[in-house]
Amino acid sequence: MLVRIVKMKFKEEAVEKFQELFQNSKEKIRHFEGCQRLELYQDQKDSSQFFTYSYWLSEEHLNNYRNSPLFAEVWKATKAGFSEKAQAWSLDKLVELD
Repeated sequence: MLVRIVKMKFKEEAVEKFQELFQNSKEKIRHFEGCQRLELYQDQKDSSQFFTYSYWLSEEHLNNYRNSPLFAEVWKATKAGFSEKAQAWSLDKLVELD
């Protein structure tokens, strides 16, 4: 399982638009082949900072999504609101406890 974490910082005036975009896109992203889970977090002290966590069966599945028209459309609209360059990490999940 690959976990993709993306940290995004938005201009204050772009926060609401991003949240609407995510709301309208989340089901398509979550049901893209290989995506097992999708989460969105907002920083408690900085309401313009968000993190997405997406869980993929493999790097190949993530790359298929990143090369898709869906990603191109969503990412173009998302990054238009950035106040800073996004940061991203791809991680292997080693342990999970419930």
